[in-house]
Amino acid sequence: MTGWTDSAQPALGTMYRMQWEEAQQCHVLLFPEGMIRLNEPAAEILKRCDGKTSVAALVADLESTFGEPDLRADVLEFLEQARGRHWIR
Repeated sequence: MTGWTDSAQPALGTMYRMQWEEAQQCHVLLFPEGMIRLNEPAAEILKRCDGKTSVAALVADLESTFGEPDLRADVLEFLEQARGRHWIR
């Protein structure tokens, strides 16, 4: 069980910035000490962590965009891991 509610609005941590890195051919998460390469699912979730979009809306958008039902558990697991790494708040 995670601490994320459907109404929570995750946002990138203040020390992080996400961008497309042409040289890496992937999205990366930049922070003062370095860079984290993101796989496509992680990037798609983090793109939606804007501090305005609720967890419920984020999950619904991903399910609609990718035509995949029942993504909630996977998204919540990722959000919990990302929060544990301080990528999001």
